[in-house]
Amino acid sequence: MTGMGKLFIVIGVVFIIIGLLWGIFGRLPGDISFKKGNVSFHFPIMTSIVVSIILSVILFIIGKFR
Repeated sequence: MTGMGKLFIVIGVVFIIIGLLWGIFGRLPGDISFKKGNVSFHFPIMTSIVVSIILSVILFIIGKFR
């Protein structure tokens, strides 16, 4: 398998992990939601922070093995 193929597999796995985490965490306390009339706005700031920390740890561990 070429380097590009491995890269696409890693990117795919990362997206799967992000999708699973997003489904698990959903709406955490600290996420900002506004609803006024028929307009709603949701900004998942706390979810983004948690996902960022988890991905940083995963990539740090992967980097240690390279």
